[in-house]
Amino acid sequence: MATNMTDIPQNLKEKLADLDRSLTNLEESFTPMLSKSQIEIQSEFTPLEQAKLNLVAVYAMNSLFWAYLNTCGLEPLGKGVKTELDRVRTYMNRVKEIEDKAKAPRLNSDAAKRFVRNALWQSAHKKSQPGSSKAEADQDRPVEAPPPKKKKKLIKKKSKKGKHPK
Repeated sequence: MATNMTDIPQNLKEKLADLDRSLTNLEESFTPMLSKSQIEIQSEFTPLEQAKLNLVAVYAMNSLFWAYLNTCGLEPLGKGVKTELDRVRTYMNRVKEIEDKAKAPRLNSDAAKRFVRNALWQSAHKKSQPGSSKAEADQDRPVEAPPPKKKKKLIKKKSKKGKHPK
């Protein structure tokens, strides 16, 4: 059964043209990667970047296979493509966690130890100097709250008849 181009609906023609443009762009994007060997490509990147590159390549291949099965009219869910895509997404999330850990702030324990040690030494040094007064030595001590005031009991004086207390 032969079909003419006039028999194809216009919206389907537009979608096919979009698919063709997308595949051309994809091919142009992969040309630099396909022109070099895998060893040459991976030597240019850090191990984390290599992992990301490999995951993107595997994800792209699986996505293309998914699209291929759909265009052939086959159901991709029964072919194990979805489970493979889910597995790749899991690894992508793990790589993202590793990246986030690398970017997280860290405590420089050596610097913290030096800071505390020097602060304690300065306090002890000020107290031990013979010319320093007690007030200077007490400057480093935290300020304490004054003791609570004692409550005074109000005593009512009894007045004699008609006379008020003065």
